[in-house]
Amino acid sequence: MAIQYFSDERIFHLQSKATSYVIQLLPTGVPAHVYWGRKIRSTGLSSILQRTERCSFSPAPYPEDMSISYDTIAQEYPVYGVGDFRHPAYQIQAENGTTASEALYDKHRIYRGKPALEGLPATYTEHEEEADTLEIELLDPVAGLRIILSYTVFNELNAITRSVRFVNEGSQSLRLLRGLSMSVDFRDSNYDMLHLSGSWARERYVERRALASGMQGIESRRGASSHAQNPFIALLSKGADEDHGEVYGVSLVYSGGFSAQVEVEPYKTTRLSIGINPFDFNWLLEQGQAFQTPEAVLVFSVDGIGSMSRTYHKLYRTRLSRGTHRDRTRPVLVNNWEATYFNFTADKIEDIARAGSELGLELFVLDDGWFGHRNDDRSSLGDWFVDANKLPEGLDDLAKRVNGLGLQFGLWFEPEMISPDSELYTRHPDWCLHVPDRRRTEGRMQLVLDFSREDVCQAIGDRIADVLRSAPISYVKWDMNRNMTEIGSALLPPERQRETAHRYMLGLYGVLERITSEFPDVLFESCSGGGGRFDPGMLYYMPQTWTSDNTDAISRLKIQYGTSIVYPLSSMGSHVSAVPNHQVHRNTSLELRGHIAMSGNFGYELDLTKFTEEEKETVKAQVALYKELRPLVQFGEQYRLLSPFEGNETAWLIAAEDKSEAVVVYARTLAEPNDSLYYLRLKGLDPEADYEWLEGGVVYGGDHLMFAGLPLPNLHGDFQSVLWRFRRV
Repeated sequence: MAIQYFSDERIFHLQSKATSYVIQLLPTGVPAHVYWGRKIRSTGLSSILQRTERCSFSPAPYPEDMSISYDTIAQEYPVYGVGDFRHPAYQIQAENGTTASEALYDKHRIYRGKPALEGLPATYTEHEEEADTLEIELLDPVAGLRIILSYTVFNELNAITRSVRFVNEGSQSLRLLRGLSMSVDFRDSNYDMLHLSGSWARERYVERRALASGMQGIESRRGASSHAQNPFIALLSKGADEDHGEVYGVSLVYSGGFSAQVEVEPYKTTRLSIGINPFDFNWLLEQGQAFQTPEAVLVFSVDGIGSMSRTYHKLYRTRLSRGTHRDRTRPVLVNNWEATYFNFTADKIEDIARAGSELGLELFVLDDGWFGHRNDDRSSLGDWFVDANKLPEGLDDLAKRVNGLGLQFGLWFEPEMISPDSELYTRHPDWCLHVPDRRRTEGRMQLVLDFSREDVCQAIGDRIADVLRSAPISYVKWDMNRNMTEIGSALLPPERQRETAHRYMLGLYGVLERITSEFPDVLFESCSGGGGRFDPGMLYYMPQTWTSDNTDAISRLKIQYGTSIVYPLSSMGSHVSAVPNHQVHRNTSLELRGHIAMSGNFGYELDLTKFTEEEKETVKAQVALYKELRPLVQFGEQYRLLSPFEGNETAWLIAAEDKSEAVVVYARTLAEPNDSLYYLRLKGLDPEADYEWLEGGVVYGGDHLMFAGLPLPNLHGDFQSVLWRFRRV
């Protein structure tokens, strides 16, 4: 098995393909963190953990061994109140108001496979031989609190998952004030911190900075993972880059507010943790009740950021995403949003679909504006019935007209929202998140439905299911266009109001489980004003996400590059849109827009009927090329070659897992006068093989392409790109 327990030394050794993770039980019963990194043998593990006596300001709870101080020793799941002054992984409050806790080892078990998490998305196995699981149970006998630390090791990937379950076995209620999914103590602080930050229309920009003394980190208090921060953080050894150096990545499988913190303490050790944001969180654990944290996915790489990314890509593509479409190539689509916005008719939709059919597209998606009296964004969310003024013959008629042209039919929803100007709000004004006697703050003229309520979840689920049964709908875009304010629920008692945000997520996950299970053949795409909820939690239910509302090709270089740090290309929606671009008003060539959009789930977001004959031929060629490339793009291995965050150029390569073929995309933002000659060094090929450049008929050695480099053409003008295809001969 991948997990061993050495009872004499009280050591657990977790081993994946190239990673070791070591835990040791201290004499006190506290689990100490010993090691996480490159795979090591089990010999001499007890000699790794060092302890020493410190001054009186680091208390020692056991006088017989002054080297054990919770304030300085590396721990697996640190607690507040008994001598550790660093930020804790969990904190409780007893009925008497006190917050101290000490949970010590009680028992453990090791078994094959991986259990599901109750009510929460998580990675999984299809065969129990793929992974092994360790559960360490800690017990605080004073509080009657049992804490179950769960670790799963994926045998063929350098990935370890962690989660925690709290069970109140005492005679009194407890309050969980903080319950993070994991914590790791590193022995030094010689690291850089990498995270993905931004805002609407510029999501997941890569940021890197050196660790400093004290607290640093990222978080979301928005009720969603957010555009601003992604639930991922990594520590990088000094000098680590795409291909070299040690990288420790931590990703949270959760779609709500989160916190990822790094603390460098006075002895230069480092504590890294991630989980549900403790801000405005408070969970009442009554006698016999349990609380399950979301799952954290830990990935270690000794070969730089790129290797870490490819581990996440494979794990999330094959053992997080689920369902019919997980292993299927995705259709080339056209979405009418930027073509028509709210102003369309059935005939106009049919015209766009007909143009798409002639160009080789496979799916038409009807976006916002088909329901209620939705002529702008001020009304009708919640009224999921067809607007007869726009579609007098209904969705079924329109879908069949589109199907008759040889295209599948897709539909946009925003099920989690409600407009004050809607029939639903008139009937149920208490169904939104709100606080008594306070205003109901609107965003985009809408409020957030209270998905912590079972009746709301049931009603919305029923309505969405009715629509999906009413017509041949094969694709759904599930949008969410604002964050939470006045977070309160009309049905929760006062002592549980601060559970609302997490209960909302549990309710949402329940609805998603129901709808995706009832309609397994529908391809679901998540969206939140673009990438405002691009997280592993949503990928569990929906295998792809609309990467950003910003469709400008040059902007997408950074957005898609940053997204690829954690998420596979198969999860990214990427479309060609009109110029001047609707977000940044930039003009770029159709060729460039196509090259960038092809590195994801390809489509168009414009009025196809307005193309010139020359543009139609270009689009036909793009669609045909992508159909050839998409198995490689959606299921291959990505290698980042040049970063848009470091210069004027961006490049990436996607290789087949067996290295039999590859596609390379190079983009240059601005032209340089009298420029030098450049070579692009490729990655991910077989250096012993020969590869034919399919467009040029030239044969290169894999070693030549990787070590000498691919000669770059002399490009003219701003915003230029090149795409090469290589096949092993």
